[in-house]
Amino acid sequence: MKLLMVEDNKSVSEMMAMFFKKENWDTHFAYDGEEAVEVFKSAADEWDIVTLDLNLPKMDGMQVAAELRRVSPTVPIIMLTARDSESDQVLGLEMGADDYVTKPFSPITLIARIKALYRRSELNTIGSESVSDDDSQFDVITDHFKLNSKTREVYLNDQLIEDLTPKEFDLLKTLAQKPRQVFSREQLLQLVWDYEYYGDERTVDAHIKKLRQKIEKVGPQVVQTVWGVGYKFDDSGAAK
Repeated sequence: MKLLMVEDNKSVSEMMAMFFKKENWDTHFAYDGEEAVEVFKSAADEWDIVTLDLNLPKMDGMQVAAELRRVSPTVPIIMLTARDSESDQVLGLEMGADDYVTKPFSPITLIARIKALYRRSELNTIGSESVSDDDSQFDVITDHFKLNSKTREVYLNDQLIEDLTPKEFDLLKTLAQKPRQVFSREQLLQLVWDYEYYGDERTVDAHIKKLRQKIEKVGPQVVQTVWGVGYKFDDSGAAK
C-alpha cells in the first residue's frame, strides 16, 4: 500500500511512521496543504489511500480534499480532525472524504480504519469492461439498473455512473440488492462500514448526498428517502 499522510504535527507523523513501518506500507508525509496537493498531483495514480488532517497551514483540509477529488474522484480519503462538531465532520464527508477519525486517536484504530477502507477500494483497480448484451457479467440486475461487483461498474439505463468511491459503490450495492426494501441509517452503518459509528447517522446522509449527485448525472434518481425511516432503492420510475 502506498499511503500519503497529510499532518502538520510532526510528533503525530513520527509516531504513525513507526506503525506504518510495521505494516510495510510505503508512506509519504506532507506537512501543509499546498505540499500535500503538489505531492499528490506528482503521482496521482500511484496513491492507494490518503489520511488528511483538517487543520493545516497554507491550505486547510477541506480545500485539499476538494483539490484531490478534482484530480482523483475515487482515491480513498480519511479525514483527521481535532474538531468534534457535527458541521465539520459532515462538511468533510461532503467535500470528498470517505471516512473521518476524531483526534486524539489510537494509532491502532487509525490502522484498522485504513485497512478497512483499503480492502473495499482494492477492486477499483480492476480494468473496466464495456457493457454488453450478456447480463451474466452483472450480479445485480433490475429493470433499469446493472451492477458488476468484479469491475465495480454501475449502469443506469446502460449509462455508466462514473467516479463512485468505494463507500458509495458499497452503499448503492447494499440498497440495490434488495429493491424497495427500506434500510434504516443504523442498518446501513452496520452493513456498509466495517466498524461501529456509535449512532453517527450523519455519515450515511453525507454519502447518500454525494451518491445521488453522481446518479443524477446519468438519469433519474433511484435512491429514495423514506422519511423518518431511512433509504431504499427503487428504479421503477427510471425508464428512459
